Amino acid sequence: MNDQLTLRLPAALARQLDQRARAAGVKRSQLMREALAAYLSIDTDAGARSTAAVHERIAPFLGALQLDHKSAERDDLARRLRQHNWRE
Repeated sequence: MNDQLTLRLPAALARQLDQRARAAGVKRSQLMREALAAYLSIDTDAGARSTAAVHERIAPFLGALQLDHKSAERDDLARRLRQHNWRE
């Protein structure tokens, strides 16, 4: 059995919904179901991406950049940024 949901939309959002439904050639209710399904799937996907998963994806790139500290010290802006932000 399908559930029914009733909601109120601000006028501007209702107009956008009407325009998008007309452009897609579907009913507003169908567009709302598709939009809600897409939104909920994004939320589910975001929960699966933990900090550990992100770290695994970038692990091959960690340490790949080599900094030339002598060149950075000759650059006035880089030197000032380092002095201001450096934590030892």
